[in-house]
Amino acid sequence: MTLPRDTVVPGMLAGYRTFEALVRAQSGESWGSPTRCDGWSVADVAAHVIGQLTDVVNLRLDDLGSPEATARQVAERSGRPPEELADELAEGTTTAAALVGAFDEAAWDAPVAGSSVGSLGSGLESLWFDTFLHADDIRAALGQHEEEDGSLTASVSHIAQVLTEQGWAAATLSFDETPAFAVSGGGGRTISGKAMPFILASTGRADPAVLGLDPSVNIYR
Repeated sequence: MTLPRDTVVPGMLAGYRTFEALVRAQSGESWGSPTRCDGWSVADVAAHVIGQLTDVVNLRLDDLGSPEATARQVAERSGRPPEELADELAEGTTTAAALVGAFDEAAWDAPVAGSSVGSLGSGLESLWFDTFLHADDIRAALGQHEEEDGSLTASVSHIAQVLTEQGWAAATLSFDETPAFAVSGGGGRTISGKAMPFILASTGRADPAVLGLDPSVNIYR
């Protein structure tokens, strides 16, 4: 179940502003640093996140999230400096804030036309999750570390929804920093501890065996 609108909307917008600051802080040297996203530099990760928001606010939703769309987002921004991409993100965030402010509660729960993301609410929560995760990809590449509790909650919420859609075994995700979330109706095994190791394992960024889980927990499998 998606988090409430009054949590997701400000959290998503704050996530984009945090990402904008992260991009503006990059130099030419750090911009080209490799990340744990296979074949992607810091610049490529930033290009995907920023390009994705630009696509969303311009209602280019048909193939959003596909490998083809992701590759296009990166290619379209190849060679552009951090400040230019940060400016694009700032503009996109302003537009997004105006758009989401116009939606009522009925629209929040309704499917998004031309998209496979489900409801508007789940789609925006997914964007928040993606922005947070890719910000962590950049920080990890540069030896930095930061965790935002609200983003951890949104990430676990999103992962629980995806695992449920994928038919993962019933489980309860109950981490130190987040509320509990049910997978496939809840019950079953309780997975606890810190949220970030689970987020990394469930997105293919860490070995799930360390948490006693198997590769089926990877939502990108």
